[in-house]
Amino acid sequence: MKIEKIKLKNISAKSWEHPTDKAALSALESIPGMDTILKKFVGATTEKSIKLATLASAVRTSEKQFPKLYNLHKEACQILDLPYIPELYIAQHPFMNAGATGVENPFIVLNSSVLDKLSDEEILAVIGHELGHCMSGHVLYKTLLYMLINLSTLMLSVPLSGIAIAPIILALKEWDRKSELSADRAGLLVVQDPMTYYSLLMKMAGGADYSQMDVNEFFLQAAEYENMSGLSDSVYKMLNVMTLSHPFPVLRLTKLKTWVDSGEYEKVLSEKFIERGIEDNHFENFSSAGKQYKEDIKNTKGPLAGVTSSIFDAVDSMTDQATDLKDRAGNAWDTFFDKDEPKTR
Repeated sequence: MKIEKIKLKNISAKSWEHPTDKAALSALESIPGMDTILKKFVGATTEKSIKLATLASAVRTSEKQFPKLYNLHKEACQILDLPYIPELYIAQHPFMNAGATGVENPFIVLNSSVLDKLSDEEILAVIGHELGHCMSGHVLYKTLLYMLINLSTLMLSVPLSGIAIAPIILALKEWDRKSELSADRAGLLVVQDPMTYYSLLMKMAGGADYSQMDVNEFFLQAAEYENMSGLSDSVYKMLNVMTLSHPFPVLRLTKLKTWVDSGEYEKVLSEKFIERGIEDNHFENFSSAGKQYKEDIKNTKGPLAGVTSSIFDAVDSMTDQATDLKDRAGNAWDTFFDKDEPKTR
């Protein structure tokens, strides 16, 4: 039975963004002129190229083309209270995937296999996921990453030329994976049923035949992965994700359930969320990201986690000492200027 969805009037993407995603976006947005330069450059080059290719090779949904899907898309936009409806395309492809591209006017592309393998509610969740990327401004930096990867491929023929760009790509990929955790939350807020989103993630891992799968077993599988704690396990876990654009489905499943269990999901549905137009506090974003990384590492079992956790503890100790020193200096400064000034005639 289809549930009546709550429309989240004037909701800001900050209400669901993952702390590390939010901090990375804050860092990029705080660079003077960064957004303007990227929008002009990307918009004039890559965006036009991808848009033309999409117009030529995919089908744009409307009231006359894929009308059922078009109505699901409109429903998702209404739930997240988007002021516009991004264009939605269907591309013929056997791999179950979707993506959002563009700068000034981002658009969404769903692979045709999404329609073949998912229920209407799961498709609604996928659309919500991509709308989350659009609302958070992810598409600009994802398009930049796409450009850099293509550039690095071209530069492979030039000795040492790819070395300088590699760390930038790896850093953007780390952010890219965290942005997917934010978009999962947006997708859940659109479908408003955790089990639907869990089944979606299971199908992304195991295919369309949900009757052959069990969500409780999938959670046990996720726990088994988390508990693999040897030194080689930790190293392989890190190496396995370095080049990926998305976290593994079992990780997305556990991260999303953690968010649901924290009460933040219900809080948003109770309309206790951040509204658009509220200024971002960059310091709080970085602080929250640091806490999140520390929490993630402490929850990760294995030798590497212990070493990294010790480093975080040392940094915390130095930070506390620096804060104490700053407070003492501030108090001394205030005491000096609070003294009675000599009276003048």
